[in-house]
Amino acid sequence: MPAAKLGAGQANCKFGVVIWHEGAVTALAKAAQAAIDAAMRPDILNPLFAEIDTLDGVGPKLRKPLDKLGLTRVRDVAYHLPERFVTRRAVGNLDEAGEGEQIVIQLTPTEHRAPRMQGRGPYRVFAQDVVGNICALTYFGRASYTAKKQLPVGETRWVAGKLERYGDMLQIVHPDHVLEEGGESLQRLCEPVYALSEGLTQPKLAGLAEQALGQLPRLAEWIDPGQFDKNGWPAWSDALKLAHKAENASARDRLAYDELLANSLALLLVRADNRQRKGRALKGDHSRRSKLDLPFPLTGAQQRSIREIEEDLAQESPMLRLLQGDVGAGKTVVALEAMLVAVEAEAQAAMLAPTEILARQHYETLRQMLRPTGVEIALLTGRDKGRSRESILMGLLDGSIDIVVGTHAIFQEAVQYRDLGLVVIDEQHRFGVAQRLMLTRKGKRTPHTLAMTATPIPRTLTLAQYGEMDVSRLDELPPGRQAIDTRVVGQDRLGEVVEGVGRHIGSGRQAYWVCPMVHDNESLDIAAAEARYAALKEQFGDTVVLVHGQLDATEKDAAMARFASGDAKLLVATTVIEVGVDVPAATLMVIEQAERFGLAQLHQLRGRVGRGADKSVCLLLRGEALSETGRKRLALMRETQDGFRIAEEDLELRGGGELLGTRQSGDTPFRIANLEQIQRMLPIAHDDARLLIERDGGLKSPRGEAARTLLYLFERDYGVQLLRGG
Repeated sequence: MPAAKLGAGQANCKFGVVIWHEGAVTALAKAAQAAIDAAMRPDILNPLFAEIDTLDGVGPKLRKPLDKLGLTRVRDVAYHLPERFVTRRAVGNLDEAGEGEQIVIQLTPTEHRAPRMQGRGPYRVFAQDVVGNICALTYFGRASYTAKKQLPVGETRWVAGKLERYGDMLQIVHPDHVLEEGGESLQRLCEPVYALSEGLTQPKLAGLAEQALGQLPRLAEWIDPGQFDKNGWPAWSDALKLAHKAENASARDRLAYDELLANSLALLLVRADNRQRKGRALKGDHSRRSKLDLPFPLTGAQQRSIREIEEDLAQESPMLRLLQGDVGAGKTVVALEAMLVAVEAEAQAAMLAPTEILARQHYETLRQMLRPTGVEIALLTGRDKGRSRESILMGLLDGSIDIVVGTHAIFQEAVQYRDLGLVVIDEQHRFGVAQRLMLTRKGKRTPHTLAMTATPIPRTLTLAQYGEMDVSRLDELPPGRQAIDTRVVGQDRLGEVVEGVGRHIGSGRQAYWVCPMVHDNESLDIAAAEARYAALKEQFGDTVVLVHGQLDATEKDAAMARFASGDAKLLVATTVIEVGVDVPAATLMVIEQAERFGLAQLHQLRGRVGRGADKSVCLLLRGEALSETGRKRLALMRETQDGFRIAEEDLELRGGGELLGTRQSGDTPFRIANLEQIQRMLPIAHDDARLLIERDGGLKSPRGEAARTLLYLFERDYGVQLLRGG
């Protein structure tokens, strides 16, 4: 089934993404796609791509917590590497152990002591070592039932855990292992610690990993022999086993390099395929662009980017370009100029947005600017039904609609174009490479593609994200834009902030109030949008509206319409307003629990204000528990509004951590390679991939055949599909 033929409600598992759709993905579609994947995948990998319930001990109850971790197949468990290792020391008696040390010791229980009131206080088992020293094995809650079975009085056991002091008493709280024989316990002197979800335990996940590692096939080596020998890396299967067994930098590096090589190879194959495809040269005559009435002169960066795009469009080889622009840098105007080149060349253009809110925002903005030009523009989302939808479909088919803006709906199977010449993908980081490929299969000939992102990406990571694209950067802001006054305020001053918001909206101005979650989560003490909305509405009345992703579309549209028109003065929202929302009259942004957001999100949210002529303010409300890194990051937000500088400096602050804040989809395309490994090894992997394609016979050589298996292993097989004409 070609990617372009997949309709709404089908899962494109082969490409490692799910096509955006209006309803739930059907079990039938998933089963059909899985069958296609299995037929195309090398047989040697099939055991790794078997469903996780083929492992012993995995039933419906365990599937749910495994699913939450993304562990649905044997391969996923094999690549679910430990976050760290607990290293223990075997000691003969307690005198040899230090407080706070992880130990393995032989103990004999002497007394069980239950709490005086059932269910309150700890359950303790007192035990002595071989020289008579006493240690309490302490349990809380239901774990006490386990203690009664595992630790009968008078019978010696091997105990593994962390030795601590409670008053004058030595204790081990919830021992990690209690065993009759010492052999197995002593083997656990170095034990992996995995990321878990509720319902999973470390021993259970370790057991599943052991089963998965037992199914690893022997695969031909895909790494260049010189590179392999130079680094002294282990073979692939050995590297996976070593990475689960103990801290092993060489094994971890080898596995990370595999992922980087697979990504680089796939992106280079996409780029090579794109250059070979026959597209259509688009040359405009300025007949439409000359009629545009832009609100401000183009910046030098905009003019430079437009020239680069025009040069690409004039070639028959389809353009594949990324437009990277900071918040408010004017990407939409550049995209409009590009789309008008297509219209002037008697072709059509389509703009894809990831959310309906953003699609509608773009439609209204473009419609206003296009009025003098006579260009026909339409909006198509999954919500359009009946005659309205049929009218749009007919207009696209007969060519009477020049530009269409919408969500994924504009690329469903039923949507056909007379002559699609240009595809613009906004907030492209929310779409995978394979989705971009799918979207560009709609034209009679391969259309040109302009992808846009307002998320600043450090230059060191651009290759990882967009290795198959040429890049244009908008690094200037339009004239007249004022700096946003950014302040960090403690949560203890919440009352003062609310009073300030009251004065602000009382003067007729508008404001945003952003919360990190929709519903209350008392255990994390995170402010909820609904709770904050209720409190603010009680104080300020119907002038307050609420928007979040779980609202009905009609309610969401109504709230946004009231705010955009100025009827509502305060918009309480989650990060659904992170991109695209443009209300110039809104000049105050309050971000609650700011330390819980990534820097990229904070920068995007702040960019919702400062869009008009009036001075704007952004208040970052922070909690009391703030790490040193958190303080530096908030200070950076206060110091600069340059998104590219924020991206680069945050990279330095974070080191090997996640990119630009808490890890979210689209941050990096990697699950194994960390940031330090990406920076150190990605250029090498990229060169290795390039040499494999250009010098070493590509995927048809012996090493190329192994590399083909690598692409399937890391689900970058869209690169293989291109070679097959997929």
